[in-house]
Amino acid sequence: MNKRPHILIFNPDQWRADVVGHLGNPAAVTPNLDRLAQTEGVSFRYAFCQNPVCTPSRCSFMTGWYPHVRGHRTMYHMLRPDEPVLLRTLKENGYFVWWGGKNDLVPGQYGFADYCHVKHNVKPRYPNLHTFDDWRGEPGSDTYYSFYYGRLEQDDDEPHYNDTDWAQVLGAIEFIKNAPQDQPLCIYLPLEYPHPPYAVEDPYYSMINRAKLPPRIPAPADWEGKPSLLKGIYQRQNMQSWSEDRWTELRATYYGMCARVDNQFGLVLDALKETGIYNNTAVFFFSDHGDFTGDYGLVEKTQNTFEDCLTRVPFVIKPPAWLPAKPRISEALVELVDFPATVESVAGIEPQHTHFGRSLLPVITGATDEHREAVFCEGGRLHSEQHCMELETSSSRTSTGLYWPRVNLQQSEGPEHTKAVMCRTKNYKYVRRLYEPDELYDLQVDPVELHNRINDPTLAEVLDQLKERLLTFYLEASDVVPYEPDRRE
Repeated sequence: MNKRPHILIFNPDQWRADVVGHLGNPAAVTPNLDRLAQTEGVSFRYAFCQNPVCTPSRCSFMTGWYPHVRGHRTMYHMLRPDEPVLLRTLKENGYFVWWGGKNDLVPGQYGFADYCHVKHNVKPRYPNLHTFDDWRGEPGSDTYYSFYYGRLEQDDDEPHYNDTDWAQVLGAIEFIKNAPQDQPLCIYLPLEYPHPPYAVEDPYYSMINRAKLPPRIPAPADWEGKPSLLKGIYQRQNMQSWSEDRWTELRATYYGMCARVDNQFGLVLDALKETGIYNNTAVFFFSDHGDFTGDYGLVEKTQNTFEDCLTRVPFVIKPPAWLPAKPRISEALVELVDFPATVESVAGIEPQHTHFGRSLLPVITGATDEHREAVFCEGGRLHSEQHCMELETSSSRTSTGLYWPRVNLQQSEGPEHTKAVMCRTKNYKYVRRLYEPDELYDLQVDPVELHNRINDPTLAEVLDQLKERLLTFYLEASDVVPYEPDRRE
């Protein structure tokens, strides 16, 4: 391929796949994503992350490695200088890389110079809600760990709510309008929304029709068969007294956050069009993982459970205009490790390291709608791995921490933070766990994963097949050998 397109990586944080209009959710307000999938791009209905929290997922989709390959299983083990990163690969291949947004990818002690030309820094007027906590309610209340804020207020004379995400998006638009003309661009926008706290300004807060929200997945009656971490978080978050009306407001706020991100995405696409480079731009829109948003009576996420609301993410790709595409919703099973392989394929870059992604170009062009027979997600730790407890965060040590219900449980030497892995096909999901029972779900009759069938003899053959596939997965992706051989002297 002799053309090098510009590349836009639009990467919102914690957006679950089902909050998208064109995938059948009547309450989702996502006109820009919907239009792209209908006219120029491909939206993947079954796209899955490789870990359900931020840093491990980002390390995976920026390398094409599964988390186990180099031990990226915590928020505090990022990509070291000797490890491949797609952004650095693009920079070394002549791309001007502009990075505007959160990190959760490379260690702060090493800086960003190797990975981008510009790391856009901003000082917004409105701080992130993580920086103060008077909105949380009193300790012991049923709002203290709810992450719920609701409608954000802003001054009437402000065109946009002046927070970090808006500053990054507007910075990207300004960069696009004044970008270098002599080299291809990579614009990386890892935004913070719709990561909770659940808070958004108007018009997004008010544009969600609460009556159209799909049913919420209920909390299991006794949690039998579900991971112990979920039961522990459920008890600690203390939201059992919430009425369905309160859950509706929390969920609608999250939907409003997604609507805001969709609008920001549309503004960036408009800037590409106004500067005349849109047709020569490959657009990648996807999230790092999902969010409970009230399902199972929970909020936020976990590090070693693999419900679809956490592991399935929106993923939409628009290739450059000169690469033929068949716009549609694809039913192919895909993984985020397929993202760097697809970028390298579009950009004509020969891989310089072993990775496990497969280019999605054959699916995008309509040559096939078959891609993978199974997808995988990993998390947790061994009992002996104290360095994987995430003791670095204050939420692990004190109950005042926003994430204390989850992160403090990760210190337990019980089964809660067990190392685990998911193998999911279109019809079944198997989860292997070290210190507590495995899970098996028949997604055809139980798509919300409430009934663990691990001991059901009628699914014994299915279980054997999934175990065999999991063994093959680990054999295929057990290690990586450097491309450059050593000298034997």
